[in-house]
Amino acid sequence: MNDIDKLQGMINKSKQIVFFGGAGVSTESGIPDFRSVNGLYNQKYNFPPEEILSHHFFINNTLEFYKFYRDKLNTLDKEPNICHKYLADLEKTGKLSMIITQNIDGLHEKAGSKNISLLHGTIYRNYCMNCFKKYSAKYVFNCKGVPTCECGGIIKPDVVLYEEALDDESITKAINSLKSADLLIIAGTSLTVYPASSFIHYFGGKNIVIINKDKTSMDNYVNLVIHENIGDVFAQLKLPNK
Repeated sequence: MNDIDKLQGMINKSKQIVFFGGAGVSTESGIPDFRSVNGLYNQKYNFPPEEILSHHFFINNTLEFYKFYRDKLNTLDKEPNICHKYLADLEKTGKLSMIITQNIDGLHEKAGSKNISLLHGTIYRNYCMNCFKKYSAKYVFNCKGVPTCECGGIIKPDVVLYEEALDDESITKAINSLKSADLLIIAGTSLTVYPASSFIHYFGGKNIVIINKDKTSMDNYVNLVIHENIGDVFAQLKLPNK
């Protein structure tokens, strides 16, 4: 039995599945990841991307932040890939209880998934830091310079920057789903981003699967590791019977 068949068997037998995904889930949609050779963190800017994507940089260098944000994080024209679509269909069978994602690109929502814990927020939510009026992603990306509210306040994307805390509601949803799941599928993440990576320790079920091109620190502690392209893996999976 090959690894795909093993994963298929786990999916078929499981009653409550949680999917934990990182940047690698969206690379086949044309969105670069962060830490690979061609990722955002290995590209050259006037400031390191880690610096640009921090709270203090946003506050002190808002214009420079938005130059990078519009250049590299605008995913409005991107479409869900086979992984996003499979997960949306798997949710409809009643077996997938939660998607926990570190991504902010909104592709799981575009694919039709409903039960999502957005650990790092989303580009699709934006708000005025002064009056908290909400603005669309299209408005923010189409603005020139620093987007401002009609009240004069600066508009901030509802994404979690370095030095910022994760949203309590997203944390609660993620932890509760992990505690009650019997299968955890981890894909497209190096499991190095804290605290998101620590959440998997709340999993109380039987099987953990990792799908990632590169090795992770958890490879020796899980039931199944598949070092293949995520799209190739999900293209071979079938939906279980309801």
